[in-house]
Amino acid sequence: MRKYSKVIVIAASYAALALTALNIALRIPAYTNVIMGCFAVAAVISITILVFFAINFERERARKERENISQIMQSINAMAILWDADFRYVEVNSCLTNAIGYTSQDLSDIKTLKKVLPADAFAPSLQAVVNNRDEEFYVTAKGGAKVCTIWNTSIVSVTTVRKRTRYLMLSIGLDLSESIKMKEDLIKYSKELAESETRYSLSMELSEIGLLLKASGNSSYYVSQQLRNMLGINSEYISEGVLRARFHPADVMTFDTLGNAMVNCAAQDEESVRAVHFTEFRLLSADNTYHWYQFRYKITPNQSKILADIGGAILDITKDKEKDSLIEKMAYIDDVTQIYNRNKFMQIGQETFECSRDSAINYWVIVLDIDNFHIINDTCGYTNGNKLLNEFGKVVQDALTSGGFGARIGGDNFALLIRDNGDENLPVNIIRRIQDQFKIICADSFSSQGMTCSAGYCKMSDGGEDFAKVLDHAEFSLSMSDGTKNDIIRYDNAVHDKIIKSAAIENELVKAIDNHELTLYYQPKIHLGNGTLIGMEALIRWVRPDGTVVPPSEFIPVAESSLLITKISDFVLYEACRQNKMWQDMGLPPITVSINLTAVDFYQTDVKESIIRALDATGLDPQWLDVELTESLALKDIDHAIQQMQEIRDLGVKLSMDDFGTGYSSLSYIQVLPITLLKLDRSFIMYLEEDEISREIVSAVIRIAKSKKIETIAEGIETIGQADILKEAGCDHAQGYFYGKPMPKDKFEEFMKIKARESVSANS
Repeated sequence: MRKYSKVIVIAASYAALALTALNIALRIPAYTNVIMGCFAVAAVISITILVFFAINFERERARKERENISQIMQSINAMAILWDADFRYVEVNSCLTNAIGYTSQDLSDIKTLKKVLPADAFAPSLQAVVNNRDEEFYVTAKGGAKVCTIWNTSIVSVTTVRKRTRYLMLSIGLDLSESIKMKEDLIKYSKELAESETRYSLSMELSEIGLLLKASGNSSYYVSQQLRNMLGINSEYISEGVLRARFHPADVMTFDTLGNAMVNCAAQDEESVRAVHFTEFRLLSADNTYHWYQFRYKITPNQSKILADIGGAILDITKDKEKDSLIEKMAYIDDVTQIYNRNKFMQIGQETFECSRDSAINYWVIVLDIDNFHIINDTCGYTNGNKLLNEFGKVVQDALTSGGFGARIGGDNFALLIRDNGDENLPVNIIRRIQDQFKIICADSFSSQGMTCSAGYCKMSDGGEDFAKVLDHAEFSLSMSDGTKNDIIRYDNAVHDKIIKSAAIENELVKAIDNHELTLYYQPKIHLGNGTLIGMEALIRWVRPDGTVVPPSEFIPVAESSLLITKISDFVLYEACRQNKMWQDMGLPPITVSINLTAVDFYQTDVKESIIRALDATGLDPQWLDVELTESLALKDIDHAIQQMQEIRDLGVKLSMDDFGTGYSSLSYIQVLPITLLKLDRSFIMYLEEDEISREIVSAVIRIAKSKKIETIAEGIETIGQADILKEAGCDHAQGYFYGKPMPKDKFEEFMKIKARESVSANS
């Protein structure tokens, strides 16, 4: 009503004027025509002016309305065009100009606008434009690029001027380029993913690779389709218990180790977390037999960094294992018992040690020793000894019913690695079962010998920076036995204190080696027939700077357990050869120098190469070197001993058996061991004068040795009576305090010169 108020007022005024003019004309008839004519002219002029103002008013109203709409359009965060139906008026906002590169002035030209918009944007009728909602088409940017857009058009203003109706439209467009690109990328990615998954599934199937995954906190493992086919299972998930039950009994520990790796990941360094690990084990498979599998996996800590996810690929390597079985057997299988050897035990032990470190799961290490095993070789023969070892190996394997690992680690020593179940009596119970079972298998063939076995054991967490130290603890506890049969000893504080004492000696010994505190003493060997000097035994001595002499019995066992013995043995070998060659170069009569080998030297080092290096470095002829082995050392592993001894003999070096008669070996070993000299132990010599049995034993041994063309030497001779008895029995050589104590090199050099002069006088 307010919009037309002025028009109403004007119309009312003209109506009042018309009535007034009509009233006047009726009162004055003579001027009626004039009055009405003037009134008509005035009315026409007034109406013309009124129409003029009305048109201007409408135009101003339309302009203001357009300005308001324009302001709104510019604030829209989308492309917008404000236009009239005949394109006489076109206005665009900054979003559109920014998107296509044209200016607002450029787009006010219909020709330019038609370059920008496609032909189908111009609908045949205004109603069609309005009806085409959500219309999608490409807008051409200034550089020719196509911008995908979607438009909606609305009539925002309608004005009528001079009977012409003008429509003002607002078109709003959205840039769909990013959405389209994302859609295209998604389609492309989906296609590639589908193709990749197809290739992946095909490659997995053809290469027979399965996947095994387990998230931290989850009690089940995810099993891929290929692995389900390999194992013959149907479920996509398998529980820990079910999977563990499918492991071969000898490989259950491997499964437990994998479980340990998922716990306490915070203790692992970053490199270990990034590393790809692999292990091998046997699983019950679809054909109801055990197949060998290799598992290549990564351990990824979760956000808590306390637990971890584990997952990787599983490959059936049964065929490869069959090909490698010979190599595996040579490297890791014991020939006599056909169970794993020390090399494999150390490998598995170290892997278990590393995985269990800082975890809640612990293990027991048990070392078993057959008591007085050499009695079997002495009374029943070598073949029966191997048979007993083989049977004992089976007993050890049978003890692993709940999982674990067993091996023969040398001679008659066996070892087990058992997972701790929280029962402190577990290792003792296992050892007792082994002892009982061993007694049963010995009841028939070896009943007269009363065979037993002793054991030492320790817990992996009881100390040690690596598995080798842990095994040392178990072996050390076994060595603490007082000789009682069926003895069981655990590594405890007393054993630990003894190790600490040994460690102190070891530290001092390291410094002693570096400070050249070790030296050689020499004890003469005499020909019983003519009294000439035929050789000398090189004996190690540790002389501290203050002159204190440390007995070999104190530091040699420590050196053997710490492997310092290798350095000491190298020193003895080289120094003995060097000194002997020097005395020969001085013109003294050439004699043989004897050195002693330990078990570490003989079984864990390449003795032959060490001897060759020493002889080459010093220039000593091999015939003037004699290597002495103890009886127990030589018979610890008879096959290996014979091989090593023969290699030494092939060099031209003499070979002696020391302390013969102290063990339980048979004289028949003289036939198979390539020795050149047999040393009679002092325990037989010391009673020769008053004990007829000792004289008979010594005489028998000498006769047998002579029949095999092996020379004999008696050690520990302290009286002329002992020497005479041995000489009468046919013994070749003698050694003992009666002829001379061990002497430092300067005193022994004087002794050599004296004996040389005596020899010259006797021959002249």
